[in-house]
Amino acid sequence: MTAPSPLRLGVLVSGTGSNLQAILDAIAAGTLNARVELVISNRPGVQALERARAAGVEALAISHKEFAQREAFDQALVSALREADVNWIVLAGFMRVLTPHFLAAYPGRIINIHPSLLPAFPGVDAVKQAFDYGVKLTGCTVHFVDQGVDSGRIIAQRAVSVEASDDLAALAARIHRAEHSVFVEVLRDIAAGRVVPFEG
Repeated sequence: MTAPSPLRLGVLVSGTGSNLQAILDAIAAGTLNARVELVISNRPGVQALERARAAGVEALAISHKEFAQREAFDQALVSALREADVNWIVLAGFMRVLTPHFLAAYPGRIINIHPSLLPAFPGVDAVKQAFDYGVKLTGCTVHFVDQGVDSGRIIAQRAVSVEASDDLAALAARIHRAEHSVFVEVLRDIAAGRVVPFEG
């Protein structure tokens, strides 16, 4: 029986890229059967692009501000990803909502990490939303991407307790550590065929 082919990942980022780093580290350690073929940021100059280049991964900045329509921006992303021959899209802190045009290009093969236990606290500032609301348990969710905001089918979740001593930064740091772990685990499951493309 032949070994499964590595996942060919395209990773979309907007910030520091700590989740991207967790993926790159797992690949380098031989614990994730994948290759990051291309990293794209909609914000030039972010740390995530430097992380990619330090790992020898092609990294592009394609600013959404250079496009009059969201669809045109998404088409530029799709064109670059197709040229890199990726087969799964990973949103690792990508702060843009994808259009139906992008979703149709990779049906059922786009996943996102979100810092809450969805469906609670979708959208931006999810950690602050949870902290301000006073919940005692929050966490992170890996889910398939659909046309809604953080509304796609859930793949995996990791719970994080909110401690009495927590400030927002301490809680966010623990959630980020949980994200790094569960995101890589989901990608391992995809690589092993335990999670398959979902079109809902």
